[in-house]
Amino acid sequence: MRSPSRLTAAILLALPLALAAPTAAHADPVSSTSGFYVDPNSSAAAWAAANPADGRAAAIKASIAAKPMARWFGNWSGTIGTATGAYVGAAQASGKLPVLVAYNIPDRDICGGQSAGGAGSAAAYDTWIAAFASGIGSRPAVVVLEPDALGDQSCMTSAQISSRNALLNNAITQFNEKAPNTWVYLDAGNPGWISSSTMAQHLNAAGLSRTHGFALNVSNFYTTAENTGYAGSVNATLKSSYGYTKPFTVDTSRNGNGSNGAWCNPAGRRTGTPTQLGGGAEMLLWIKTPGESDGNCGVGAGSAAGQFLPEVAYKMIYGY
Repeated sequence: MRSPSRLTAAILLALPLALAAPTAAHADPVSSTSGFYVDPNSSAAAWAAANPADGRAAAIKASIAAKPMARWFGNWSGTIGTATGAYVGAAQASGKLPVLVAYNIPDRDICGGQSAGGAGSAAAYDTWIAAFASGIGSRPAVVVLEPDALGDQSCMTSAQISSRNALLNNAITQFNEKAPNTWVYLDAGNPGWISSSTMAQHLNAAGLSRTHGFALNVSNFYTTAENTGYAGSVNATLKSSYGYTKPFTVDTSRNGNGSNGAWCNPAGRRTGTPTQLGGGAEMLLWIKTPGESDGNCGVGAGSAAGQFLPEVAYKMIYGY
């Protein structure tokens, strides 16, 4: 998850803005479920199950694998409608609310490069995201839509940005039409990436007004308070420039010690507040799995993005 290495000069305090109501076509997936879904097949759970004699396994199982976290879907997920359908179906069977991440936009992580890839064309992505939404169907879910996509534009041409906005707008249409009980949060980067006013412009151009809200700090480390302040500033611009505001969620999976300014496997980070409703945002979510690498960098040198690193996970539980 790409982000510049310096924090913006000041993080504004959250503003007391009234949040916009959810898109009318969407029911409330929270009220129709009882808590968040724990993925029994997360990378942390799989590692702990395969290594029960490892001295780190008990801590990783209890402090990471047992927590509700998002499942990421991309070009590694096979037939996407089958994959999302199976995941949401398992959550529904347990009465829990699943969190899914759609991460397959063409030229994914175009500027950062550690998570490069994505669908091979705009047409391929349109087909993929429609199937993603169809797999969820009418079952309750939360979807974080395309981390990096709106913050990662500094190396893109205007034509590429226009194409990306069209893809995101269409993705939102697909969820509104095919997954009416899903809350979609459009990714909005983090407080240290681009200014809140610029992010508000990016969000609006990509179709935020037709989503439930926006997501902050995905795969990053900024504190919940910093993200809440940034969200207030984003909403202030949305209100003044476009006439609406939106709820937001914060990824707290790795923000227990805050950010040291680095974004790619920095040392000394710590898991944050577990997934819950409220907490300064509409909900706090573990979107990135603690212990999964950001790429071949930092304390994850030699690894690939998404690879589970047990030593990194273990240290992140204790913050060292």
